[in-house]
Formats: sequence, C-alpha cells, structure tokens
Amino acid sequence: MKSASAPCPRGRSNRALAALRRLRGLKVEPGPRALCLEVEYSVLDFSLELLENALRDAGFHLDNSLYVKLVRALVYFSEETQRHNIASPERLIKQSNEVYIKVYDQHPHGDHDDTPVELRDYK
Repeated sequence: MKSASAPCPRGRSNRALAALRRLRGLKVEPGPRALCLEVEYSVLDFSLELLENALRDAGFHLDNSLYVKLVRALVYFSEETQRHNIASPERLIKQSNEVYIKVYDQHPHGDHDDTPVELRDYK
C-alpha cells in the first residue's frame, strides 16, 4: 500500500476528500494537520499521477514548485518500478548459473586444448 499526505487550501480539504472518496479502493482520511489528507492505495490499482489528475479534474490547482516536481518525479518512478517488479516473473536464481555454463561450453574460448589427453601427461 502507498500512503501519501497532500496539503489542501483552506476550506477546500472537504471537497478534495469527497472527490477522492469517489474512487473505489482508495482510502482517504483527514490528515493529522488541518490542511492535509492521508491517502492510502495499492500501486497496482492507483498511482500518484492518477490521483493528481482526479484532483485536477475536480478543479483543484496543485503546487508546481521545483521541489514538488522533483518529489512527484521520484514517486512516479518508484511506483512504476514497483508495478513492473510485481508484474515480472520471479527469477530462478539458483539455476541461472547453469545457463551461463551451457553457453560457455558451446563457444570457443582461449583455454581449450586440442592435444589428446594421453599426450598431455608426462611419464
């Protein structure tokens, strides 16, 4: 689950709360401070970008300062990476070395000796 705290202008937090509560599967509660909302969601169902777009569609103007843009970019990247990792099949780490061994054996390399075994040993 992803949890975020979003500041809202005075008097508009109830409107934002109502707008976000319309989205099924999203848990929205008033935050610890007067102008904040606590939002909890699964990254498989929602993303911060989707929630911000829902607020914009509801008529809200979100902060666009450089700091907020950087934080958004980091969260967008993190959520996308989480979704990608969840959707990817689990790797078989213990057997992965066998693939490399087979490939190595099938390709010529510098430590191959064409001398027959009986001629390699000095008697």
